[in-house]
Amino acid sequence: MAFISSGYNPDKPMENRITDIGPRKYDEFYPSVIAKNKGKWAYHEILEPGVLVHVAESGDEVYTVRVGGARFMSTTHIEEICQIADKHCDGHLRFTTRNNIEFMVDSKDKVEPLKNDLKSRKFAGGSLKFPIGGTGAGITNIVHTQGWIHCHTPATDASGTVKSTMDALFSDFQDMRLPAHLRVSMACCLNMCGAVHCSDIAILGYHRKPPMIDHEYLDKMCELPLAVAACPTSAIKPAKVKLEDGTEVKSVAVNKDRCMFCGNCYTMCPSMPLADAEGDGIVLMAGGKISNTRSMPKFSKVVVAFIPNETPRWPTMTETIKRMVEVYAKNANKYERFGEWAERIGWEKFFEVCELDFTHHLIDDFRQQAYSSWRQSTQFKF
Repeated sequence: MAFISSGYNPDKPMENRITDIGPRKYDEFYPSVIAKNKGKWAYHEILEPGVLVHVAESGDEVYTVRVGGARFMSTTHIEEICQIADKHCDGHLRFTTRNNIEFMVDSKDKVEPLKNDLKSRKFAGGSLKFPIGGTGAGITNIVHTQGWIHCHTPATDASGTVKSTMDALFSDFQDMRLPAHLRVSMACCLNMCGAVHCSDIAILGYHRKPPMIDHEYLDKMCELPLAVAACPTSAIKPAKVKLEDGTEVKSVAVNKDRCMFCGNCYTMCPSMPLADAEGDGIVLMAGGKISNTRSMPKFSKVVVAFIPNETPRWPTMTETIKRMVEVYAKNANKYERFGEWAERIGWEKFFEVCELDFTHHLIDDFRQQAYSSWRQSTQFKF
């Protein structure tokens, strides 16, 4: 059968194209000063925590005020953000990859009125709606996942743990007293929608028990081949099970030794829930980074094997993270990232000064040929 073209012309890809589907092209929303000087910026500097200036080769300036944003926002909160942008920034703003909001103005005399307006806006309880900070050698907003609000396989909550952690670290969001910038991330299960594999400090929700199996309804609710195929470790196989009344049904069996508690099976089969109040909790990781500055990128390492879910404020978790940050702030050299500091003093010393218990669960024994042979970084060694 011959292929019949729909009229698409590869030589003129935009011809007769419907362009009102999906988001508009990002450069349509640039402030005029940014559109004018794109690719021609001479330098930038941080004037104070949360306030930056970018200077173009032409001499034009853009002043940015960064504020912390919530991971989940109401429509009324977004409307207020837009009102601020309309009032001070000609309707322009941007969101960073870590859920901060940046308001940009084209002259220095507009910065103070914008800051004063942001500081004056508070929630009914008295907390700041738009706290200014998150720049330089401090802690910026925590990037995190869905948690109990939206996800079906979390081992802990995202919004609750992040709120509790940022309450403990809020002073370091508003200043730049740390040796270097410190990135905190959170993922509510080991599928890691968050960047916990390469953050200075990371919170990871962790399941410790394999899925429960509702044999009575499994064959009625699930496609067995899909449930079997969903397992990345081949821990699930078809099985026939006898119920209490003697009825034999088609179901599955789980090899508990091979299960990695990822929840993929529950994604395909609602009769295999994974959540468990006793088995679910939090793992803390530390020492990762993405940048190539001074040293190559690093994976995070597990430093606390398990902390129970202590809702609603997770006191053990927040106290542990706060202690790690304080020890890092006191002992690291200037510009030294968290993992670089830990490697300099030795991980044994790290556990000692941070008052963390070391167990056999924390031994890093992952080694392979590619680990030392592949080019993993722009850090060249001769």
